[in-house]
Amino acid sequence: MTAWFVPGLVLVAVATVALARAFRVGIGWQPVAALARAAAQLAVIAILLKGVLSAPLSAVGFLALMLLTATVTAGGRIHAIPHGRRIAAIGVVAGAGTALALALSLRLVPFDARHVIALSGIVIGNAMSASTLAGRRFAHDAAVRRGEVEGWLALGARPRRAYDEILRTAVAESLLPNLDQTRATGLVTLPGAFVGALFAGAPPGEAAQFQLVVLSCIGLAMLVTALTVTTQAARSPYVFVE
Repeated sequence: MTAWFVPGLVLVAVATVALARAFRVGIGWQPVAALARAAAQLAVIAILLKGVLSAPLSAVGFLALMLLTATVTAGGRIHAIPHGRRIAAIGVVAGAGTALALALSLRLVPFDARHVIALSGIVIGNAMSASTLAGRRFAHDAAVRRGEVEGWLALGARPRRAYDEILRTAVAESLLPNLDQTRATGLVTLPGAFVGALFAGAPPGEAAQFQLVVLSCIGLAMLVTALTVTTQAARSPYVFVE
């Protein structure tokens, strides 16, 4: 690490804040605060991982910690939806659990602490993002199309039917960033799992294989999470966030 590493990171974050302020984007000092928090968390995680990798059974506790953090974060983003925190927790666990269980049962990655933790961290993080994106889009569209929803309900339709188009749109929109990134992999982007595996000394073919497993698991996890979150949210007759 060079002497300019930390000041350089701070400069990039401050430039982000300055640009956002110039265009009156209301994020305040969040870029700097988020970077500082990430640095502190990575330092702690680096220490914890040494112990986890040397004691594989402790990986279960580490995975539980990741899931808890992801559900709390996602729940905070969609708290305006009735029972949003519970819905976020169910969605993240369902999405990440489904994708990881399928990948491990098919032996797409070796069943050891190193690979399980690496894959789980990426999949859980993307499930968290899907919960936030789908939940917030669902709540926004429910508010914008309130009259349409109330019309369906007045005609005797069940909430699930009244929110059907809103649900499908929210799910589709939450998947677009990942689909674009997957399509552009190797041409526009070099994904972190691929680059990380190369830096760790893995052959390019093995690194690419692991990245493909990651991409497929992310797609499944995000879809299951988004469907779970929006389906649960659609059970409430009134999801109108102004």
